[in-house]
Amino acid sequence: MQGSESLSLTLSEQQAEKLVGYVERIDKWNKAYNLTSVREPEQMMVKHILDSIAVAPFIDGKTIIDVGTGPGLPGIPLSVMLPDSSFTLLDSLGKRVRFMKQCAFELGLNNVTPVHSRVEDHKPDQPYDIVLSRAFASLKDMLHWCEHLVDSSGVFVALKGQFPQSEIDEVSDHFRIESVKALSVPDLEGERHLVNIRKV
Repeated sequence: MQGSESLSLTLSEQQAEKLVGYVERIDKWNKAYNLTSVREPEQMMVKHILDSIAVAPFIDGKTIIDVGTGPGLPGIPLSVMLPDSSFTLLDSLGKRVRFMKQCAFELGLNNVTPVHSRVEDHKPDQPYDIVLSRAFASLKDMLHWCEHLVDSSGVFVALKGQFPQSEIDEVSDHFRIESVKALSVPDLEGERHLVNIRKV
C-alpha cells in the first residue's frame, strides 16, 4: 500500500486488503449514513487510513479505547495494524456503531468491540491501558470526560493538528504532558502532532 513505506510501516497483504476493504465500506455506507465529509476513496486513504496508522508505532498497550471514534477512526485501521491489542470503539451515534459492527464482522476484526455510549456513561470492568482520541475534543475536555477510563498507569493519547500550545496550557495540574511528537503523514496537508498525557 502506497504511503505505508514512507511511514516505515510494513503491511502484510492481508492487512492491506483489510484497510482497503474498510475504505470501500465507508465509501459505500457514506451515501446513506454520512459517516465522513471526505467523499473520495483516494482521499480517505490519506486523510483517514494513513493518518490513523501513522500512530501505530507509538501505541504501547493491550487494551485501548478510541473515544468519539466516528466510523472507527483511528481505531479500526489501528486494530488492523496491531492485531495483538484489543480496541473498544466508543461513539454516541447508533448509525456509526452499526457501521463499525458490520465492518468488524465482514473484515474479521476479532480485536474490535464497538460500543454505543456517551463517554461519560461508559463504565469499563477494568481500566484501559490507553485512551485514544482523534478530533474528539480539547485536551482539557478529553481528560475531564475520560479520567475514569484509566488508572494511574494508563495513558491518554490525543491526535492533534497544529502544535496545541493553547490546549496544553489549559491542562490541569492533575495531569502531566509526557510528550508531544510531530508526525509526518505522506500526502497530508497540514501538521499532525501526537500528545501523550498521564495522571499525576
